[in-house]
Amino acid sequence: MKPSLPSASTDRRTMLRLLGLGAAATVGGGALAGCSKEAGSQGSATNADAIKAVLPTYQRAELLKPDIPGEGPIPDGYLSYPRELVDAVTEPPGRGGPPIQTMSPWWGPTPPPLGRNAYLGAVNGKLGVEVNPSLQDGLTYADKLNAMLGARDVPELLSAPNWEVDKVARFSDAVKALFTDLTDHLQGDNAAKYPYLAALPSGAWEYSVWGGRLYAVPFPTDGPFAWAMFYRKDLLGAAGLAAPTSPDELYEFGKKATDPAKGVWAFGSVFEMIQQYFGCHQTWRKKPDGGLQHKFEDPAFEAALAFTARLFAEGLVHPDTVSSKGADEKQLFNSGKILMYRDGLGAWQGMQSERAKELPTFDMQPLPVFGAQGAQPVIWGSEKPIFYTFLKKDLPAERVDEMLRVLNWCAAPFGSREFELREYGVEGQHFTRGADGTPTLTELGRKELGAQYTHIGGRVPVKVRSGDTPNYVQDYIGYYRNHIGQMEQDLFAGIKLELPANWSKIIQPTDDKLRDILRGRRPVSDLAQVRKEFLDTGGEEGRAFHEKALADNGR
Repeated sequence: MKPSLPSASTDRRTMLRLLGLGAAATVGGGALAGCSKEAGSQGSATNADAIKAVLPTYQRAELLKPDIPGEGPIPDGYLSYPRELVDAVTEPPGRGGPPIQTMSPWWGPTPPPLGRNAYLGAVNGKLGVEVNPSLQDGLTYADKLNAMLGARDVPELLSAPNWEVDKVARFSDAVKALFTDLTDHLQGDNAAKYPYLAALPSGAWEYSVWGGRLYAVPFPTDGPFAWAMFYRKDLLGAAGLAAPTSPDELYEFGKKATDPAKGVWAFGSVFEMIQQYFGCHQTWRKKPDGGLQHKFEDPAFEAALAFTARLFAEGLVHPDTVSSKGADEKQLFNSGKILMYRDGLGAWQGMQSERAKELPTFDMQPLPVFGAQGAQPVIWGSEKPIFYTFLKKDLPAERVDEMLRVLNWCAAPFGSREFELREYGVEGQHFTRGADGTPTLTELGRKELGAQYTHIGGRVPVKVRSGDTPNYVQDYIGYYRNHIGQMEQDLFAGIKLELPANWSKIIQPTDDKLRDILRGRRPVSDLAQVRKEFLDTGGEEGRAFHEKALADNGR
C-alpha cells in the first residue's frame, strides 16, 4: 500500500496533516546488511506485562482546557486559537554541546539548511544547542534508511516511519546494534524529568519497545483509525448525487459520476476501505475452532477484491491510479478529477484549509462507514505511532540527557510558545496572525519550515479550529465518536511483536501481486495462488508466530 502523498506545492505547515494516519510506503525493505543472519530472524514477542514495566509513567500535560474533551484515543478539540500563550519550558534544554545531527522524512521541496534558514536559527536559539536537520525525500526514504542501517552509519537522531520499519527484515537487530537503550532514562517515574515526553500516550510508547527495552520516542497518531473514504460533498451536491450507503450504491455512484470526456472519474485508491465495508479484518482474526485466520483466507477479502477489481475493469478508477503504484491523488481530488478516495484522517484539515483558499465552496467529508448486504463493517486502527525517533548508540549519558531535553522541548503542547515557534516560526517573519489569532504562514515560512523539529519530538495530538475550517473540529471528533464502536479489536494490543524476517520479506511482493489483480493484469481467481505462495514463503511461519504470542499472553 502506498500513501497518497502531498504535491510539491503543498503548504509545509499542513504537511504532516496531509500525510494522514497509517500511511504505508511502497518501497519494501530488504534484509539488514551486516547484521546476524540468525538473531531476530524468527521474530520475538515481548509480553504485555514486560512492556508495561518499561513504559514511562503517564503524566497528562494540559495547558488549556479543551472545548471538546477527547475520549480514550480520540484527541482533544479546541474551537479557537489561544490569545495568550505560556512558557512550557523555563530554561534552554541544550547544554551547549556540539550540533545535533538529525535525519527525518519530508514530502516537498527541501528547505534551506542551517546557516541559511532563519527558522532553524530562531528555534536553535531557544534550544541552547544547534539542531542540524537532514531532510530526506519521503518517497525514497526507505532506500536511505536501508542504506544507513546496512552501513551501520546513523545520525545522532533518526526519525523512522512505522511503515518503513515494518518492512525491514531483522530491524530489531539494527535497533540493538545501532541505537541507545532509553529504558533507564524514561522508565516509570524517570520520565518526569521530561514531562512532555511523559505526556505522550502510553499506547504509542508500547510500540517503542524492542527486546523488552525502550528504544525510541514515538510520534503518536492523530487518532486510531487507519483510513477514511473521503468524498467531494460539494461536487456530489452540485451534481445531484447522494453519498453511497452500501457497496451497491457505491458501484452505482461510480457509474453515474465517471465521465472521462470531462476528465472526471469516481475513484482513486479505495481497496483498503472496501475491505472494511465487507467486514474483512486487517490481518489476523481468531477462528471459532481455535487458531488464527489470515485475512487472505477470509471470503470477505475475496469479495472485496472482486468488487474493487470490477471498479478498475469498468473504468471507474482514475487512469493515473491504474497505471502507477500511487498517483498524486490529493491533487486529483482537490481538482475534482476524482470524487472519492482513501486517505488518513490526518489529511482532512490541511487539505480543506488549503483548497478552500482558492475554492470557497470546497467541502471534503469522510463517508460514513457501511456494511455489505446487512453485514457489520469493521474499522481498522491502532495506536501505533507514525514515526519513531532513535538516538545513536554509545552516546555519553549527559549527551543522551541533552537530546531528551531537546525532544521534550519539541513535544511542548498546544497553548505554549514553544508549540507556536515549532509549528509556525517567528511572528512577522514566518507567519502573520489573523483576526481570530490563528497563525498563517508567510512565503518565507512556507519556504523554511519542513517539520524539522515536529517529526523528531512527538506531540500530544489535538484538533484546533481555524477560520478556514470552521466546522472541522466538531466534524472530526463527531466522526470518531460515531464510529469508534466499530473499530476492530487489536488481538495483540500491548504485546510488542518483532516480526520474523520471512514475514517482513513477503509483504511487498504480495502487495504487488494483489495490485496486479486489482488492475486486471491477473484474474481474481489467481488469489488462490497468491494466497498459497504467501503462506508457503512466510505466511504460515507468521501464523505460528502470532498464535504463540497470543498463547504466551493468555489470550
